[in-house]
Amino acid sequence: MLVNRRSRRGRKLLKPAIAQLEAAGFELVQPYLDRHSDYSELITAHRDRVDLVIIGGGDGSLNAAARGLVETQLPLGVLPLGTANDLARTLALPTDLSQACQVIARGQTQAVDLGWVNGYYFFNVASLGLSVKITQGLTSGVKRRWGVLAYALVALRSLWRFRPFRAEIQIGDRRLQTKTVQIAVGNGRYYGGGLSVAHDAAIDDQRLDLYSLSINHWWQIVPLLPSLYHGRYPSPLTEQCGPGETIEIRTRRHRHINTDGEIHTTTPAQFRVIPQALRIFVPVTAASPPTL
Repeated sequence: MLVNRRSRRGRKLLKPAIAQLEAAGFELVQPYLDRHSDYSELITAHRDRVDLVIIGGGDGSLNAAARGLVETQLPLGVLPLGTANDLARTLALPTDLSQACQVIARGQTQAVDLGWVNGYYFFNVASLGLSVKITQGLTSGVKRRWGVLAYALVALRSLWRFRPFRAEIQIGDRRLQTKTVQIAVGNGRYYGGGLSVAHDAAIDDQRLDLYSLSINHWWQIVPLLPSLYHGRYPSPLTEQCGPGETIEIRTRRHRHINTDGEIHTTTPAQFRVIPQALRIFVPVTAASPPTL
């Protein structure tokens, strides 16, 4: 069990989470964590001692564990204790702590895809441009004070100053040129506190969805706001990438890439989808197969 005590609710809800999981019959192994701990290394080091991994935190904490989960193939239980909790939103996981613990205890798992860019995995979305500026402005203090509203506040401040850039996108034999303020490549459906990369995106559809937000002035984003939330874009460039295909993005100068709220790499960038990369505990529904 790895809990980010610096996440929005991590420190407050750690003890109740431990109590509820132990009451459900779990014997918890809790490695010591400091701010420099590598979640993936800890998971790999404990692979022969545990049956599953429980992560308590936000999307950044889950991103930090992705490599270890892929290497060990241990199933993942999610306690959504962050600010945006976009993976939880995509999987319809409850944000209530007690209900989230029950989801893990019931044992129903779903195989999900992962996105991959330049050697880094992502659950939700990898993006460049405006989203990187937003990520850089989302300090821990801002998120603690404003919660999910922090995304909108920092986005407005960043958009006021941001300038469009040119990019070349290649998907298979299709080569596209765009002038944009943001390019997003999505594996799941939600990112940025509830924005949608595509209206029909799913985390198990074995594809990546791409959009380019092409505007020249900050005020032009206003009529596009419904599109950002519903994932139906009337005019910006949109593309899809299936198994075996790659997306390549090149820019004139290196631009940082944000993966699940963490900045890890830069352009030039190559993206692909990793189908059924790992299993996550999800709510039991009437359509679910019997609990394992």
